[in-house]
Amino acid sequence: LLNATTRRDWKGNVTGVVGVGQDITALNQVLAESKRVADDLTRLIETANAPIFGIDTHGQVTEWNAKASGLLGYTKDEALGEHLVQRFITEEFKASVSEVLESALIGKETANFEFPMFTKFGDRRDILLNATTRRGPNDEVTGVIGVGQDISQIREITKEQERVADDLSRLIESANAPIFGVDLNGMVTEWNQKAAEISGYPKQETMGRNLVQDFIQPDYRMSVSDVLQNALAGNETANFEFVLKSKHGDTFSVLLNATTRRDGKGNVTGVVGVGQDITELNQVLAESKRVADDLTRRS
Repeated sequence: LLNATTRRDWKGNVTGVVGVGQDITALNQVLAESKRVADDLTRLIETANAPIFGIDTHGQVTEWNAKASGLLGYTKDEALGEHLVQRFITEEFKASVSEVLESALIGKETANFEFPMFTKFGDRRDILLNATTRRGPNDEVTGVIGVGQDISQIREITKEQERVADDLSRLIESANAPIFGVDLNGMVTEWNQKAAEISGYPKQETMGRNLVQDFIQPDYRMSVSDVLQNALAGNETANFEFVLKSKHGDTFSVLLNATTRRDGKGNVTGVVGVGQDITELNQVLAESKRVADDLTRRS
């Protein structure tokens, strides 16, 4: 890098030139490396498989990558220079998104902020956003970079799972069979209407109480406890018969299927018992046996 200066004699006549140079080889290498890194980052932003946008300190869009264009339908040229919040955020979420961006502009970054954006064609997209402060070479704040994740499909799956869970809860509650649930400690967690009807104990009187100790006849406590413990170990039982005594002293014969209850990761969380009141069936069978025995004796 050269500075060329005219050389003069004492009368002011030009006598030559003095050149003062500077070796900037290392500087050029640093600048070239900086440009390469900047180009790499630009390409990374542009081609990332996540919507990325950037704004300046006034909230105007400065970055809008290919994924953001594909997701929302607005091209980069349509987005650049537009006010992000005013142009692309729905009225309901303008205040909260503005707060996130303004916080990032003073160095307070936000992770996993969820909000909806609507496409150019009116379709809703649920976005999970990480807002990061963008800084210049002197560490001055120059804007915000937002890296998003389209979680619309996850939201749809979650809503469907919630709908199915609600349907199952209603099915359990209204089923024409006594259904109960216990946790790992044998405490009641489910007690449907039919169980309440047969036992005489309303749901609020059973929740959190020990099923075996509080609701099973002493003669059957050990065998029922074994069935529940086996189910907690993953060994389910079908058609186990035991006697249930109601709150009012009546006894009922119940045929039980004990099923292991698991969470979303497959961990055992308890047992669900689906029963069948076979009291009348047993009475019919007993009467049939009595009649058969009578006929046998008479013959």
